[in-house]
Amino acid sequence: MGRVEIHRANLSGRDLAVGDIRGHFSRLEAALADAGFDPVVDRLFSVGDLVDRGPESEQVLAWLAQPWFHAVRGNHDDYAIRFARGNPVDAVNYRQNGGGWFLALPEARQQEIGAALEMLPIALEVETAQGPVGLVHADCPLPDWRTLCHRLENPESRRAAGELEDECIWSRRRIAEQDLAPVTGVRAVVVGHTPLRQAVALGNVYHIDTAGWLPEGRFTLLDLATLEPVGGDTVLMITPEPGRA
Repeated sequence: MGRVEIHRANLSGRDLAVGDIRGHFSRLEAALADAGFDPVVDRLFSVGDLVDRGPESEQVLAWLAQPWFHAVRGNHDDYAIRFARGNPVDAVNYRQNGGGWFLALPEARQQEIGAALEMLPIALEVETAQGPVGLVHADCPLPDWRTLCHRLENPESRRAAGELEDECIWSRRRIAEQDLAPVTGVRAVVVGHTPLRQAVALGNVYHIDTAGWLPEGRFTLLDLATLEPVGGDTVLMITPEPGRA
């Protein structure tokens, strides 16, 4: 399993990114239909959290088998991976956070799903005509995208790799601190993890989890060529004031 996955530019159709899915694949299908998504030429990139809390989490294997669907690993995906591995997992906490469906599965099915999720990269990069766009689940913990990718692929130690992966899939530092510093070495970074009423860009980091997995939420589909949502939604752009760092 490579920790970083690179995708060449799509010369035939659109590349769309979507926020956390959380086991609501039918809702996602409806959003894709409204957006005119064509799986023959278009591609869909997920910022992770494919499972938990929704009734269709087990469909994740069918989605991961689609050649047009690509995803990074989210913290909820990581729960399933660690449980299937036999790593220490607080089962009560896991159940409270939507993992009951996984705990109820036969062990062989747990192993099958866990192995598929473990193949997901931590970071993903998509080429566009305007420059590369990066995806991680929660945050880019380093100021430079190229450095992040290098350290993920060439960790100094297993502990260092684990700590960096955890920051990529768990951290909310940037949005909590309203950090507007751009991530260098990449056109933009797209993340999920933190549910919002509206997609927000802090500098060049786009937070697109608009809670399509909640009754009152919706799936934001971000066109990676334009960095604009499909279907009339907008991104709230937050940039430094002139003259201020």
